Amino acid sequence: MAHRKPNLPEKICAACARPFAWRRKWARDWEAVRYCSEACRRGKRLAHKEDAHPPLAHPARAS
Repeated sequence: MAHRKPNLPEKICAACARPFAWRRKWARDWEAVRYCSEACRRGKRLAHKEDAHPPLAHPARAS
């Protein structure tokens, strides 16, 4: 049977905006933890927002 951990504190990842729960390896510095993973910490993931990558604006060509 799986071990359930219903009362762990959660935060929202600053990079991907997903919730993540407390882990034992973060026990000493939980207040400073901002990202859910190394990939998010390194900036590999982007937030799921429409304005994360705005379309490139092409200047009108003069004829």
